Amino acid sequence: MKSSPPIPSNSELEILRILWKKGPRTVREVHDALGRERRIGYTTALKTMQIMAEKGLVTRDESERSHVYAFAVEEKSIKRRLVSDLLD
Repeated sequence: MKSSPPIPSNSELEILRILWKKGPRTVREVHDALGRERRIGYTTALKTMQIMAEKGLVTRDESERSHVYAFAVEEKSIKRRLVSDLLD
């Protein structure tokens, strides 16, 4: 049986929303998109996305110099998990 996706933190959820909306992006592109909403350092965005890759929330394509990250978990799956945890 496939395990449930981990519950993302608020910061991880912000990054996932960008990837769900815009598709695969580099750390720089995600950082720039986050910067429009709140101030965040590039290294903070990078580290958060690396942790998300370890958790299985995103995938990382290392075939190019700038790694490209994409969501690994569908939006509806995360939403279902968040609602389920609220109801428990």
